[in-house]
Amino acid sequence: MDPISILLSIAVCVFLLNLIYGGKGDSKTFPPGPTPLPVIGNLLIMNMKKPHLTFMELAKKYGSVFSVQLGTEKVVVLCGYDTVKDALINHADEFSERPKIPIFEDVSKGYGLIFAHGENWRVMRRFTLTTLRDFGMGKKTIEDRIYEESDCLVETFKSYKGEPFENTLVMNAAVSNIIVSILLGHRFDYQDTALLKLIKIINENVKLMGSPMVMLYNTYPSVVQWLPGNHKTVAENTLKLLNFLQETFTKHRDQLDVNDQRDLIDAFLVKQQEEKSSSTMFFHNQNLTLLVANLFGAGMETTSTTLRWGLLLMMKYPEIQKKIQDEIDRVIGSAQPQAEHRKQMPYTDAVIHEIQRFANIAPSNLPHATTKDVTFRGYFIPKGTQVIPLLTSVLQDEAYFKKPEEFYPEHFLDSEGHFVKNEAFLPFSAGRRSCAGETLAKMELFLFFTKLLQNFTFQAPPGAEVQLTSGEGFTSSPLPHKICALPRT
Repeated sequence: MDPISILLSIAVCVFLLNLIYGGKGDSKTFPPGPTPLPVIGNLLIMNMKKPHLTFMELAKKYGSVFSVQLGTEKVVVLCGYDTVKDALINHADEFSERPKIPIFEDVSKGYGLIFAHGENWRVMRRFTLTTLRDFGMGKKTIEDRIYEESDCLVETFKSYKGEPFENTLVMNAAVSNIIVSILLGHRFDYQDTALLKLIKIINENVKLMGSPMVMLYNTYPSVVQWLPGNHKTVAENTLKLLNFLQETFTKHRDQLDVNDQRDLIDAFLVKQQEEKSSSTMFFHNQNLTLLVANLFGAGMETTSTTLRWGLLLMMKYPEIQKKIQDEIDRVIGSAQPQAEHRKQMPYTDAVIHEIQRFANIAPSNLPHATTKDVTFRGYFIPKGTQVIPLLTSVLQDEAYFKKPEEFYPEHFLDSEGHFVKNEAFLPFSAGRRSCAGETLAKMELFLFFTKLLQNFTFQAPPGAEVQLTSGEGFTSSPLPHKICALPRT
């Protein structure tokens, strides 16, 4: 049964159940948008696989603040850097919640970090930021781990001897080992069955969470929950992931030394012991499990996908790849790339920024919700309204990027070749819910990318065409492809 047939069937069911049409957002000052149909709202005009494309088109007609109705729920969409910044920075508190979206609530129950709510989210975010710093984020200790991991990655690439190979799993494994070293205190071999199992689960869930069936489930959970589909697979995968993590915690608890905390899990377990005498309970096992799952998934998937985009773009634009290699040879030579080299390498820095902008890893961003009634840019948005600060519209804002739809490193260079910041560069989002691992991700991207281009020239397999179209999924990833890593002499 195709999604449209399911949608129409659901519409009849919901209509018969007399669900209230309209609801939130009947105010005359609510942001404008396309006229919704009863029960199904604006679903028929949505690109169910890539909704951000629909939002970008609607912004041309309705402006930078507009609304769509998904089923019976009104959703506000914010477009363009100025508007998104105004909401997430200047009205940070008012737009700092997460809406209770069924697929994410099923997975997280409101615990962990990414999809947590209220005070629980605030406590978990403070703990996460502090602990990531304590265990090396942005410091020399984590930089050393990235050096070691980049060496392992280079050796793995060399093993293919210039022959074509698919790089998803090996890139996932290398990047995940950095966050794993902070979470669990060790690294996995790239062929470790436990690591490969975790990666497979996360990759599948990221893809499925962006599917039309999951979008329908989020819109009509009480009806779609009875149907087979991707929402069921996501739930099954998540259960496997959480069970694996819980087994790991048990081993950690048995070996815990309060005076010698090895990693984030140890730090959490110490907090758990301290909290026993408190009336509030935040450091419980559910929060621990979801927090580690959030950090592992986000820390692995987004950075490794960005690196894969980077190598694909180097294959597409060999002249840009050559310029980077010339800069590497001039500044670093055959030495180990280090974080401090970045400020001496404006062209490489600009290219990495442009990879992140062009790749547009989180095109729709994670949804926000209002914490209170708010008047924003002349519109009234009630408390609890789902808000989408559309990152695609920021990273492709014509007012800030000369060629928004092209790969153009000069977006981050002045006329003399010096690196220049662009305030609309927000791949990690902004405000209270911005990416907690941003500092780590920036270091990983520079060190891994530079190390790989120091050692290899990347080409497409003979006869293969390099495609820059993104695949379907919750994040924007390259279509399946193979690469050739030719050792540099």
